Amino acid sequence: MSQDRLLRLKCSVCKGANYYTSKNKKLVTKKLALNKFCKACVKNTKHKEAKITG
Repeated sequence: MSQDRLLRLKCSVCKGANYYTSKNKKLVTKKLALNKFCKACVKNTKHKEAKITG
């Protein structure tokens, strides 16, 4: 995965960062939001795009 396209997905319920993914920034202009399984909440929740720090 290219570092400039790398995104972090953050749980909207517990605010835990569980997943990393990438997106094509030329084609997709909106923020990414996916339903993923959160290990902390132990259920499927909406995960939203968050900044990578560091």
